[in-house]
Amino acid sequence: MARDLDVRSTQADNGQANEEPTVGELFGRVTGDLSTLFRQELELAKTEIKEEVTKAGKGAGMLSGAGIAGLYALMLLSFAGAWGLAETVSRGVAFLIMGGVWVAIAAALFVVGRRQLATVNPVPEQTVETLKEDAQWAKEQMK
Repeated sequence: MARDLDVRSTQADNGQANEEPTVGELFGRVTGDLSTLFRQELELAKTEIKEEVTKAGKGAGMLSGAGIAGLYALMLLSFAGAWGLAETVSRGVAFLIMGGVWVAIAAALFVVGRRQLATVNPVPEQTVETLKEDAQWAKEQMK
């Protein structure tokens, strides 16, 4: 009998007792694990967003460069067109014709762009509807 008591006290000293953790300890562990998981997920999201923003920035820079190069090409082609027209009409008239062409193109782009912007709805309708449904569901759960 003394030997059994000695074994039990040794197990308790080594942390090998058969005691189950309390509900509070389990809740504390779960809360700690969830907190750690949330922080890790947040760090992962930050890293992924940073990588995507970097990619988007590089792409936007390339598109900007392409736009500038396209503008220079358009300008040079316009001058070439005007100089070509100058072979048939006076130089001033040729440049006026080329300018008129670009005014017409700009006006057409303006009208189409304004029409497209008029159709833009700044309110995210689907998100608003989903939020309303969530609020209704929550109210029903409270009853």
